[in-house]
Amino acid sequence: MRFPFFPLILAGLLASPAAHAAPAALRAPLPAQEAAGERLPLWPAGQVPGEVADRPAAAVWERSTDPQQPDRYVDQVTAPYLVVHAPARPNGRALLVIPGGGYQRVVIDKEGTELVPDWVDQAGYTLFVLRYRLPQPGRSAEAALADAQRAMRVIRAQATQRRLDAQDIAVMGFSAGGHVAARLATGFDAPVSARPDHIDALSARPSRAVLVYPVIDMGEAAHAGSRQRLLGAADDAALRARYSMQRQVRADMPPTLLLHAADDAVVSVDNSLLMARALAAAGVEHELHVFAQGGHGFGMRTAPASTTALWPQIVRRFLQSPQENHP
Repeated sequence: MRFPFFPLILAGLLASPAAHAAPAALRAPLPAQEAAGERLPLWPAGQVPGEVADRPAAAVWERSTDPQQPDRYVDQVTAPYLVVHAPARPNGRALLVIPGGGYQRVVIDKEGTELVPDWVDQAGYTLFVLRYRLPQPGRSAEAALADAQRAMRVIRAQATQRRLDAQDIAVMGFSAGGHVAARLATGFDAPVSARPDHIDALSARPSRAVLVYPVIDMGEAAHAGSRQRLLGAADDAALRARYSMQRQVRADMPPTLLLHAADDAVVSVDNSLLMARALAAAGVEHELHVFAQGGHGFGMRTAPASTTALWPQIVRRFLQSPQENHP
């Protein structure tokens, strides 16, 4: 078990917070196009668990005014899907990517398309970026977990034809997507949806889990927006405990890597600290890296000279560690 985080925590927490630029003027998002890449549906047509026919179709929006730095998101997802980014020279490793968005939207660029040059073109990973269902009235709070489970199974079912190792499929989640990834890592076998076909007989357990500035806690350290959207009016102590991922840690979950910035003013670093302590108590192999600066949502947009910019290298070293035997 690896738990070398106390010096890193102290270094991060004692550092001075980074100065933040004044926020740009807000403007209404504009209609936009989905990211380039193969679009892979998760469920058979008309068989998305719990969905009804009269929901609006998914929409893609652009928030940025800089064409060199897009900031798109998708919402109103009713038929979940994967956007596949395949390398010319695959390394045999697949990575299920779950972007964030506060359970209000699913971001596209900082935690999706901008991974492609480094992760796909250079390192040879095949990325499967998830467009998952978001909480809304009449939809189960388990919808995002059901989509993540199904995504892992779909990838596993296609591993051979895509020249991938079916036993080496990791998950990496960011922010609220980190909460979804943690739910998958701790609840890969939870019965949260009907089984429409043979794919659902496959394991949904990731080989490894990477949680980047993740939403973990639904209690005192919670990101209030994510908690409100996920739990809504039904929010009570029992639900907060159920959806606090540090309370769901289990000994047979995959090895887990946590990355967070100490100056994160949106999702407190306490989320990752709570998860790391729970992983240690359960004897789960894990690492925690706390960077002094970076704020929230840095994705691939980090200062080049910062230690935070090393996070992709740290993740790839972690993913390349010798794999355990999988159930």
